[in-house]
Amino acid sequence: MHNTALLLLLASTCLAAQPPADTSTQRTTLDEVVVTANRFPQKQSTTGKVVTVIPREVIERSTGMTLAELLNRQAGLAIAGANNNTGANPDVYLRGAATGNALLLLDGVPVYDVSTINNTFDLNHFPLEAIERIEILKGAQSTVYGSDAVAGVIHIITRRSASQPLSAHATLMGGSFGTLRGCAGLRARSQRSQVEAIYSGHQSHGFSTAFDSTGQAGFDADGFRQHLLQLQASTQPTTGLTLRGGALYGQYHTELDAAAFRDEKDFTTHNTNLQVHASLEWKSEPVQLLARFQQGWLEREYLDDSAHRGGFSYFRQEQYRGRSSFAEAYGRFRLHTHATLLAGIDMRRQDTDQDFLSISAYGPYQSALSRDSASIRLTALYTSLLIHLPVGLHLEAGARYNQHSRFGHHTTFTLNPSYVWNRRWQAFVNFSSAFKAPSLYQLYDASVGTRSLQPETSLTTEAGMRWTPASGTWQARAVAFIREIRQGVDFNYVDYRYYNYNRQRAAGLEWELTFHHGRWDLAQNYTYVAGQVNTIGYAYDASTFSYFPKGDTTYNNLFRRPRHSLNLSVGCQASERLSLRLAARLVGARQEPRFMAAPVRLEPYQVFDVSVEYRVLPSLKAFADVRNLTNAAYFDVLGYAARPVHVLTGIRWSRS
Repeated sequence: MHNTALLLLLASTCLAAQPPADTSTQRTTLDEVVVTANRFPQKQSTTGKVVTVIPREVIERSTGMTLAELLNRQAGLAIAGANNNTGANPDVYLRGAATGNALLLLDGVPVYDVSTINNTFDLNHFPLEAIERIEILKGAQSTVYGSDAVAGVIHIITRRSASQPLSAHATLMGGSFGTLRGCAGLRARSQRSQVEAIYSGHQSHGFSTAFDSTGQAGFDADGFRQHLLQLQASTQPTTGLTLRGGALYGQYHTELDAAAFRDEKDFTTHNTNLQVHASLEWKSEPVQLLARFQQGWLEREYLDDSAHRGGFSYFRQEQYRGRSSFAEAYGRFRLHTHATLLAGIDMRRQDTDQDFLSISAYGPYQSALSRDSASIRLTALYTSLLIHLPVGLHLEAGARYNQHSRFGHHTTFTLNPSYVWNRRWQAFVNFSSAFKAPSLYQLYDASVGTRSLQPETSLTTEAGMRWTPASGTWQARAVAFIREIRQGVDFNYVDYRYYNYNRQRAAGLEWELTFHHGRWDLAQNYTYVAGQVNTIGYAYDASTFSYFPKGDTTYNNLFRRPRHSLNLSVGCQASERLSLRLAARLVGARQEPRFMAAPVRLEPYQVFDVSVEYRVLPSLKAFADVRNLTNAAYFDVLGYAARPVHVLTGIRWSRS
């Protein structure tokens, strides 16, 4: 009843105001330019790949969110932990695939944390204020982007354009749980060069990461402190040639708990990230060339000195250091008026140092992993042919050859025809393969690693349609997909080693709809995804305190991933200065895995958010966000508290 009243209030406010219709943000999906589909800018109408764009205007009105929260509202994505305590490392599930099967790009370059089990990069290292746009490319994309692009690619494109010689922006906000966030950026531009610097800081007293099921156990709040700095520079020494360079540095300190439902009062982690990159781009029709290099360093340190014993050990200290380097050169060659060739080579190197010490009633336990042995190299050649015919037929066909220092060679392919008619309808089919290389931990860890692991491989088929009427008021897309993963890396509970066995099948449907007319805008998406995993079953032998294999078993693979999810956002420009927005996220039931036990059902939930923005001056806006308006209680991850109702207020200033 309260939610209905709120929606009616929003509608009545907008209907009472009569500002002139604003068509400046109306645009057609098929004419929108995207860069992630094939590494170079192209109109959406010329590719049948499924790309969702989160533009700068959407990011600006999502200022109170984190990157994980914003991604969690997109079709096909489920980010477990996005709404948990600040500092929780969110897990990215794209189209039902496991973590590590969605490749993260920063300005076109893959970024990994090679010290983790699945190479997953921590989304906490990206402040929204430094992002220009996000492109989410779905489906098997290893032909263009290599390892890990099994379910798709999430491309973070940072801010770098400046229209004035000097421009600046700043944001300051605060709210519930002692939250304080600030960001400031400065950009300078000359005729041929520009530089930019952005700083972001974030701190929060937080709440207990673990859920207190009794409500009386006195779980302490787990705080968070973060600093991020991004630097970018570019120059054009001559016509057609652009040089770019930059760095992203971040570090954060956060407090942790022992485990699900279990408090810990002196367990902390300190994470550091540094990414440095440089590139050279040359444009001269009919050829466009680009070469770039990126080096990344990440370090995670965990310390539990355990004056308070919330877990198994009395003392615990862990250090994980990962280094990754990436170099590539590729080009776009216009072979004919209707044919373009993409061809390139890339080289990746990863290594890690890891140290673990735990002291318990059973004495000390230590393990170590050195980069002298824990390192891999991956080299690849790839090419794609793109054909665009005047009748509206478009075709992409490509292949990639990969050479890995451990498992040898592997190939992938893609075939992507699409057809546009009446300039408003587009039908497309994608048939493609992908792979994920085993991580350094899975290959080399002294206790559980297996050096003979082979890559996970997948085949994906997807088909769908886009529709944009002549007015551009409505935009819609529907996609169905089927994906099969073979040689999935699993854990063997008999010899306690990783191995290649499990097979995963997933199928789903995505629906996206947007509307913009006058003072109203609406965005809605729905995702259905289901699937199964086939692997070895185990039984426990109490006499030997060990497990033994007991045939095959098939189980639901959607652990922590809802079969049904729905997102809705309704906005209204109530007056020239005032805008209002109501958002809802409805999440279906999920399954929470448990070690050697039946999974637990996580109940469905609904979350409602409200935001208000008021333009005080042409360059100054004030805003207020209320998240989880109805104070819904739910689990994304069993035993870890989801954020209750909370309020953020702030101001945003910009001079361009």
